[in-house]
Amino acid sequence: MKTNIILITLFLLSLGGNAQIDRSQQPKPGPAPKITLNVPQEFVLENGMKILVVENHKLPRVSYSLRIDNAPITEGDKAGVSSLLGAMLGNGTTSISKDDFNEEIDFLGASLRFGSESAFVSALSKYSERMLELMADAAIHPLLTEEEFQKEKDKLIEGLKSQEKSVDAVAGRVGRALSYGVKHPYGEFITKKTVNNVTLENVNAFYQSYFNPNNTYLVIIGDIDFKTIKPQIETYFGAWKKPIEITSNVPKAKPNVQYTQINFVDMPNAVQSNISLTNNVNLKMKDVDYHAVLITNKILGGGFNSYLNINLREEHAYTYGASSRVGSSKYTSRFTAGAAVRNAVTDSSVVQILKEIKRIKTELVTDKALANAKAKYVGDFVLALERPQTIARYALNIKINDLPTDFYTTYLEKINAVTIEDVKRIANIYFKTENARIVVVGKGSDVIANLEKTGIPIKYFDAYANPVEKPEFTKPIPSGITAQNVINNYIAAIGGRDNAMAVKTLLTSADVTIEGAPFSPKAEIKLMVPNKEYLEMSVEGMGVLMKQKFNGETGYIEQQGRKTPIEGEMLAKQKNKIVLFPELYYNKTYKLTLESVNTINGNDVYKVKIEKDGETSFKYYNTETGLLAREESSMTMGGHEITTIVDYSKYSPVKGVQFPYHQIVKSGAQTLIFNINNVIVNEGVTDEDFN
Repeated sequence: MKTNIILITLFLLSLGGNAQIDRSQQPKPGPAPKITLNVPQEFVLENGMKILVVENHKLPRVSYSLRIDNAPITEGDKAGVSSLLGAMLGNGTTSISKDDFNEEIDFLGASLRFGSESAFVSALSKYSERMLELMADAAIHPLLTEEEFQKEKDKLIEGLKSQEKSVDAVAGRVGRALSYGVKHPYGEFITKKTVNNVTLENVNAFYQSYFNPNNTYLVIIGDIDFKTIKPQIETYFGAWKKPIEITSNVPKAKPNVQYTQINFVDMPNAVQSNISLTNNVNLKMKDVDYHAVLITNKILGGGFNSYLNINLREEHAYTYGASSRVGSSKYTSRFTAGAAVRNAVTDSSVVQILKEIKRIKTELVTDKALANAKAKYVGDFVLALERPQTIARYALNIKINDLPTDFYTTYLEKINAVTIEDVKRIANIYFKTENARIVVVGKGSDVIANLEKTGIPIKYFDAYANPVEKPEFTKPIPSGITAQNVINNYIAAIGGRDNAMAVKTLLTSADVTIEGAPFSPKAEIKLMVPNKEYLEMSVEGMGVLMKQKFNGETGYIEQQGRKTPIEGEMLAKQKNKIVLFPELYYNKTYKLTLESVNTINGNDVYKVKIEKDGETSFKYYNTETGLLAREESSMTMGGHEITTIVDYSKYSPVKGVQFPYHQIVKSGAQTLIFNINNVIVNEGVTDEDFN
């Protein structure tokens, strides 16, 4: 039995014009737009809370942005306490229940959200005072109950579980931990153990120490009057008591490594590799290099036409997107550059990333590349000014980062002043490839041999940034075991050839979890030998999300009422596919190769390569039980190769045949989990179902 995931993308937009212009000459850039920002009116409460008010009467709306400018805090063996506090804030007060609180906000058509060091409210201006009152009440008198604490704790632990097999989550955690150090606020991470160390008393203590008017800013933007809003703020926030200020010493981040090295984390379930070249930098917004760094990074990896994206995506089709970033913080920050790429091109991608960084460090960029980067920044900057939250963020940045008052009014002038010589200079200061870690998280058995050929030293780490010895990616194949032995053992394990051959149709139903989706579909799957297939996924209240039918010769995929015929490579695969126990039909037209003994989810498996008619796939069979544990295949779509991995577990017999009741499907960046709740053999399926 095999589950198929169909990826459909239809996206096309074209614009044209007939203006008569001389296209042989590149237009000369005009002067930078003149930027005029409303200067906030300011005052300070007796408790030290700083208020910034910007009147904007274009729309009858108002927003309140609260930000507490604490130094980074190390939470140690109670990492997660701030996350729990942030999740609990804004859900009622000591005088208003959670339900009544949220019901009133909904009734007013407002939005309110809290973080562990922030809060935000948006509402119609006629409700501004009430929303200000609710915001202040939630900040000063939060409803922190044991019941809510346990709910949020369970949710946080469940979220951590879902990340255990996420390559991207592991890459982010390990990258930060190795760069900054696990005892640095930016490098420490939350685990199930540290969350279980946290009590409600810890959350209350954290709130008392760090969520207070010390270092707090409140920015109000919108259709309000300063003379009216000032006494309201004094009334609602003036009662917020200022505790004894806590001074915290931010530890130094780890120094950059002495030489270029690959830091590898083995994730046997990885469909693709996550690559991130990184080194720490010391860049603050007030530094004279700041604007030149923005432009330099834009050219390297900050946009679609950047060096990295053109190379890895457009020229080589290694990835859907490659990018780079340079952080700016008054404490410490990082430069990162990388992509998620196919396993087979992991080593090549590392080489190409290094090549593009070397290029921008040694060659002057073209005038066109510089002009395009500047134009993109100018356009984004001007558009962003239309959003009130942008003005609030700019006002906060000036205060928190100790910027000159004209920082944003002269922003575009400084962007346009960057030269091609500046770009080369900046690249050599901040893109320290000679002192960089190249953090690679991927399937070691597929990628490590070629990574070793790059000549870059490799160090190995586990998923929590602990150094480890080089893992044993493959084990010796026992003497006398062949691919055909493995297939025969599988057929015996599922119930024997006669029982399996007797299965002519299969009807299954399943609950499906789509990672990142706000809904959980139901699935119905019908199969009929040799290659007829039906799949329907639906959500209660939303109807059918997707339907796929194939009658052995033709078929279609239906989404949102639109039918798309199955054609090309997909049609060929459907025609050649055997939907029920294809191992029963492996014969001389199939080439079977027993490649290795690997480990999946702690169990040893035989890796068998299956080749037929130019197509190659891999299957992994448990060495103890003989049952199929994983299936891996690839398909080219839109010029990109997409690898799909299906993990099978929780086998149970139906009419003498073993079926997997749990399946995890990973296709590209998409993950679906099928929890099968019913399997019916040789009943409920007819030919008409597939037409």
